[in-house]
Amino acid sequence: MITSTTTPRFDPQAESATPLLVDSHCHLDFPDFSGNEAAYLDAMQAYHVGWALIAGVTLERFPGVLSLVERFPNLYAGVGVHPDTETGEEPTVERLLALAAHPKIVALGETGLDYYRLSGDLTWQRNRFRTHIQAAKISRKPLIIHTREAAEDTLRILREENADEVGGVFHCFTETLDVARAALDLGFHISISGIVTFKKAIQVKEVAAFVPLDRLLVETDSPYLAPTPHRGKLNQSAWVRHVADEVAQLRSISTNELALATTRNFFKLFIKNEI
Repeated sequence: MITSTTTPRFDPQAESATPLLVDSHCHLDFPDFSGNEAAYLDAMQAYHVGWALIAGVTLERFPGVLSLVERFPNLYAGVGVHPDTETGEEPTVERLLALAAHPKIVALGETGLDYYRLSGDLTWQRNRFRTHIQAAKISRKPLIIHTREAAEDTLRILREENADEVGGVFHCFTETLDVARAALDLGFHISISGIVTFKKAIQVKEVAAFVPLDRLLVETDSPYLAPTPHRGKLNQSAWVRHVADEVAQLRSISTNELALATTRNFFKLFIKNEI
């Protein structure tokens, strides 16, 4: 079992034959994992996955997220309110800053725009997005961006708010190469999820092969989007290795090389560790 005395530490000069990966986006605080978090972290260890970042989705869930990152030293988290959330506490810049001050909170988000699940006047969603960006700029912590069928407005708001000052990641990327280029031009990273292992995910495969290696991350978005060969099951952070295997194959490099690069990228972006 992973304990406070067995915290994985990333040192590229001391990496074993199987370098450790990072699941850069998951939801280990969700009820699907309740009471079994330690077992899922042990599974990560077995799959050579050293760390994971829990993305925030509501302020009501934040105490549970904080409890996990304080309990397990190889977990980090973001604080934010998902764009799909229509009820509950509405975040303010001041509230986000207060919660982001904790040393294990390394990002603002997930935040962004989602025009797929919601319709009508979504001014509130865009305003909330701007609130997160403003908090990120003050705290100097990167953004975790969720965008679905809203790429044009997402990029526009990021530009208007000068989000390039802090950067971040477009998580679970499913957009076009043109959107990927625009995100990269703004200084953001691109994170690839288990969708890349699906046969029909041609666009995601193209992006995974295109993104510069020093701007690439991998994730599970668990409990969702379990990769092949576990499709349809409850996803878990350990299975980010399947994502890495597929991305490495698409790029014609080894999984070890992909793991070293994406782990280095994670620590540089979120932990401010210039490895």
